[in-house]
Amino acid sequence: MLGQNLSAIQPDGTIEPVAGENSRPDEPGHAALAIGEFYRATTETNFEGKDLVDLAARCITAQVFTEEDHENGLGYSALGLLSFGPAKERNAVWERLLDPTRERLDRRLLARTDYDNHFQSFNVAKAVTRFSMGLSKKDETGKLIDRFIQRVQETSSAGYIDDAPKNGVGGVFDIYGVLSLVFMRQTLQLHANIHLRDRKLPSLRTIAEKYLRLLPDIVRADGQGWIFGQAIGVYGQMHCISLILQALRDGWIAQDKIPHYMELLRRLFQFFFLTYLDQDQGFLVIRDEERDTRPEHTTRMANFDGARYLCQWSRLARSIGGKMEATAATKRTGGRWVIFDKANKKEQGLFIYQDTESGLHVQLPLIGSNKTGTADYLPFPHCPGIFDWPANRYLPVMLPELTIGGKKVVPAFYGKRCVTGLGLRQSFYFRYEQPEFITSEEEILPGLGSVKVAWNFSGKKISSEFIFTVKKQLSCDKFRYALAIGSPHSEKHAPMTFALGEEGLGCNVEKDDFHAVWQETEVVTEELGYRTYWGNLHYIQSLVRDHPLIMRPGQQYRLSISFSPDVGLLDS
Repeated sequence: MLGQNLSAIQPDGTIEPVAGENSRPDEPGHAALAIGEFYRATTETNFEGKDLVDLAARCITAQVFTEEDHENGLGYSALGLLSFGPAKERNAVWERLLDPTRERLDRRLLARTDYDNHFQSFNVAKAVTRFSMGLSKKDETGKLIDRFIQRVQETSSAGYIDDAPKNGVGGVFDIYGVLSLVFMRQTLQLHANIHLRDRKLPSLRTIAEKYLRLLPDIVRADGQGWIFGQAIGVYGQMHCISLILQALRDGWIAQDKIPHYMELLRRLFQFFFLTYLDQDQGFLVIRDEERDTRPEHTTRMANFDGARYLCQWSRLARSIGGKMEATAATKRTGGRWVIFDKANKKEQGLFIYQDTESGLHVQLPLIGSNKTGTADYLPFPHCPGIFDWPANRYLPVMLPELTIGGKKVVPAFYGKRCVTGLGLRQSFYFRYEQPEFITSEEEILPGLGSVKVAWNFSGKKISSEFIFTVKKQLSCDKFRYALAIGSPHSEKHAPMTFALGEEGLGCNVEKDDFHAVWQETEVVTEELGYRTYWGNLHYIQSLVRDHPLIMRPGQQYRLSISFSPDVGLLDS
């Protein structure tokens, strides 16, 4: 992977993008840390005739002279520098930096912007590097970590990481929480003061253990990991693998649970390796004609991150020992509601359901979206291959969308009185209410209406019911409900991954007070805007009412739709 990408580092340290993409200002930082991790894993300073010390120095120079707001690139650069050793007198990369670069690096490592999201972990990296390199006698690391943990406690009653507490309704509990933990743990490992590291690890462990307990329930049989929110795909695999390996190294997993987590690692890594790696070229492929990822994630950045993680995993694996042997699955049919935050104004969390007979395994997130409004965050049963959605695009997938006064109202992002339990005939239900309408852009519309939502899961059958009531007479100018039909990547997919069979979703509209009509199926196979993180979308089916409906107070407007999907598996 390094051999395919080191040549993209230009003489001035910037990164040449792959064809059809634009470079990011923080890419030199990602490259510097990848080189640093390779050095830590091998102690080699040359690779295929390339001087790694010189390349790292060039990347760090390019990064420190970019605009001030690219804290992530600076954080990665700082760790890349520190990877070659603490104390600037014995750091080969520091010796290659020119005096103007050293001076500017010192100033930028000192500069602090107080963040309430995952960017705070980059502040920790800057503080650790500045102290460990001897650029400062004052160590701010402990204070920054304490501030990070304090905000976690303030924004989540259950102790999960809200990555955007002040944007929209807040409660953006996505993969960036795992990224923050992994990056800060890696940062502390490089801290020159091992006593501070030992003091701060218990606090991080408290948060990390919540995510560790979540992973066995969300990792599918085919090895697919985190599948909701933005920046998933390959990162939904890599961040989870890193978290487990760090926890195994630190002894955060009970001895009797280790074989189970080794099995999780095996599946997560297999899915990563077979789904995203061009095994002939050793190149990570995150977007092609069949799949996509978020625009901010470039192929170069993903490849440098992939190389960095592979080096990190190799070091951790040597420390941990043992084997990732396949073990028999012991999962049972069941539903579980994981609370992320429960407060007076909102409740948020993740409902997880799996059926052992069909293999159906879904994740239904009820979380904020940082006003992105993309389908990645919407509360429907996420199950790539069966229930798909377009990456980085808004579409009311399996949810009713009401256009009222020019605003698109959807039952998403937050709930009240969230409950789950065992229903009739050993079914599982998940229900929540919204006392006020909310738009697709996370704007609360007070005084207009409310909605009650109920999902029911029985075997592979899923039913949903949405009941809208209004507080005053309103005009619903348009109603829309969408289904996305997709498939895994035709070539790059893990064995026994989910794929929709010939019978399709088995969709049945049981009650529709909006009197909507199924539109002609939209074929989107060749449209680049309709791809998932894992494969391609082929059809969009829309249930639409395109003329106004006068909604009156005291009357309920119900939409009930059920599904009995044909759950198939790709065996090769």
